[in-house]
Amino acid sequence: MIEIQNVTKIYKLNRKQMEEQKTKSATKVAVKQVSLTAKEGEIFGILGPNGAGKTTLLRCVATLLQPTEGTIKVNGYDTVKDGEQVRRSMAFLTNEVKLDAHFSPKYLFRFFGKLYGMSEETIEKRRAELFEYFDISRFEDKRIEELSTGMKQKASIAVSLVHDPDIVIFDEPTNGLDIITARAVTDYLKLLREQGKLVIVSTHIMPEAQKLCDRMAMIINGSCVFQGTLEEALVQNHADDLEDAFFELYRQAEVTA
Repeated sequence: MIEIQNVTKIYKLNRKQMEEQKTKSATKVAVKQVSLTAKEGEIFGILGPNGAGKTTLLRCVATLLQPTEGTIKVNGYDTVKDGEQVRRSMAFLTNEVKLDAHFSPKYLFRFFGKLYGMSEETIEKRRAELFEYFDISRFEDKRIEELSTGMKQKASIAVSLVHDPDIVIFDEPTNGLDIITARAVTDYLKLLREQGKLVIVSTHIMPEAQKLCDRMAMIINGSCVFQGTLEEALVQNHADDLEDAFFELYRQAEVTA
């Protein structure tokens, strides 16, 4: 379970950043007073446009950032005080995290398995399972730099899941992938849900979220403007699909901004 309570993240901007963002303020509020709960056995979507604060929020959950205000607990562990325990129970994958180009998927899988203190036998069993599912075996000994975008993404997913975590967080998991690879990824997320794991996905692709997510939170300008099921989103916004519901919430947010 992930419990986020009144989380705010404020960045300090240097002069160059202020000029780039055309602002006179020396600070930027990326996330504002966000509270939400995600539970095991569900796919929970963090939805919103680019720049809304989705990735910043997930980085706070993954202990890569500390919230300026508020608290985050992962399976009862505080992300600031108990960072190591949080990381052991979680996989966090974002497109900004790249595997070392000079090594092979097979080598990197074993390397990260060793970092988690796994035995050779357990690593090999886990590797065989994940490499077979994602069809990685045929290029497992090639260097990462030799692989296509889809192959790199599948290898990254496999490596991130080496320790069989209870919580899986993927930031824009299908961004830039071809339709075949994207379907393989989303099907595996559903399989993880069936195994009782908590899966969190961040996306701005509403049709994908509509098919995939059990519950969702919509983040606009750093604030959570909705949390609930697809049906609740449609009913509350008198919408026929999730994209229409999102645009109604976006319109309301812009009016009140």
